[in-house]
Amino acid sequence: MILKGKTAVITGCMQGIGKATMEVFAKEGANVFACCQIKDEVFEQETSRLAAENNVEIIPVYFDFTNDESMKAAVKLIMAAKKKIDILANIAGMTKDALFPMVTREQMQQVFNINFFSQIVFSQYIVKLMLRGGGGSIINTASITALDGNPGQLTYGAVKAAWVSATKTMAAELGASHIRVNAIAPGVIQTAMTDAVPADIKQIILNKTALGHIGTPEDVAKLIAWLGSDMASFVTGQIIRIDGGIG
Repeated sequence: MILKGKTAVITGCMQGIGKATMEVFAKEGANVFACCQIKDEVFEQETSRLAAENNVEIIPVYFDFTNDESMKAAVKLIMAAKKKIDILANIAGMTKDALFPMVTREQMQQVFNINFFSQIVFSQYIVKLMLRGGGGSIINTASITALDGNPGQLTYGAVKAAWVSATKTMAAELGASHIRVNAIAPGVIQTAMTDAVPADIKQIILNKTALGHIGTPEDVAKLIAWLGSDMASFVTGQIIRIDGGIG
């Protein structure tokens, strides 16, 4: 188990890549603070079962990224557990797809606020806890859209491009404190978010993919687990594509 004994904070654990990452981390021996926006009984049952099956601790943490007081309360809950934080996986996100002429200011503000501004603030809180423990690993979520562009995803691509730049800057600033910072850039992954991408646009991307199929959330989760582990101890400041060989 490559994460045995480590403790991770993972956002977006209710579904998709975040949920798969929580599951992979538990199977690899990590304790998890599983961050979600809304409390859900089914989710609590799933985390209890997952924790028991893998002999780890999974602590659900509920808060609204857009509410500063809610976020502070969540951080206090994490601090109260008095665990050394080894890994932060910033996975939570949303999209408002629209072609360039149709994108509104409100859409851009909402996507940037949830996908970037709020998560940068949350990362600042968690980094303070990492520093107390002597270091750690942060994995941010970018996208191939940030690197290649994609019709209908101007705002989403722009916010993910912000993560590309932020990741490199964070890595440069935090390296001396033994905190590694990397980002993943997923291609077409089978999630609720990609289900909303028009079929013709999705097919255009798949036609360029060497492996010829959509990736799974678990595919991405395994990469995140590796980046969080000591196996990636000399990897920082990198944007790693996981796209099945596009281009």
